[in-house]
Amino acid sequence: LVGRQMPHFIVRKSRRILQDRVSEQRGGSCIIKRYCEKRFVPKYLATIGIDYGVTKVQVRDREIKVNIFDMAGHPFFYEVRNEFYKDTQGVILVYDVGQKESFDALDAWLAEMKQELGPHGNMENIVFVVCANKIDCSKHRSVDESEGRLWAESRGFLYFETSAQTGEGINEMFQTFYSAIIDLCDNGGKRPPSSMGVGFTKEQADAIRRIRNSKDSWDMLGVKPGATRDEVNKAYRKLAVLLHPDKCVAPGSEDAFKAVVNARTALLKNIK
Repeated sequence: LVGRQMPHFIVRKSRRILQDRVSEQRGGSCIIKRYCEKRFVPKYLATIGIDYGVTKVQVRDREIKVNIFDMAGHPFFYEVRNEFYKDTQGVILVYDVGQKESFDALDAWLAEMKQELGPHGNMENIVFVVCANKIDCSKHRSVDESEGRLWAESRGFLYFETSAQTGEGINEMFQTFYSAIIDLCDNGGKRPPSSMGVGFTKEQADAIRRIRNSKDSWDMLGVKPGATRDEVNKAYRKLAVLLHPDKCVAPGSEDAFKAVVNARTALLKNIK
């Protein structure tokens, strides 16, 4: 019965399913054009309010018609897009790997959505995909894969690297997204437990982010300038246990561990 009703349910809810929370500079509209029309549009007008795309997809043994609503990210269109948050089942968050500010804005998009859902809204039962777009422009990349993957997976989100220009990763991303939404529907509107585990702790994820954004070796180890050898070694041991690649599977853990080792070495050379 659920299987027979599912295509109709997806069509009715489709305006809630694909919400591209990006401005045009990040390539969200190009991703939809690439997916629905199998072509890349290098020049296009900025989305005014809401843009729309439709396609039929085969997910497992089901053919589903999907309506895609691409929402303008400019603050001017807030009153338009805020109508699309309630009853959401899936969201695609897109950022440009060459624009750090677009990556940093992801937290703001989540905050806006949480605000619109209100105190009774549950974002734990929504399928989120983080889409790192424009990977074809690798020479100008400012957000590496480990940073983007860490941000996504630490929140239980799916993560994909895509290029609207070449088509790389687009179909795989959408198919995985659809499958996750079907699993959500089949599970009574709740994400299956297997899709929620990330394999690492919030403490590990926070430590990697802090190390990545550290100003100097003192900051990296979390000690004050002028700390003693014992204080430096104590901080190092704590981070080494937390982030050692044999113990931590979080994206970027190996680079963070190496950075901690180098920071300790540099500091001890200057401590008498």
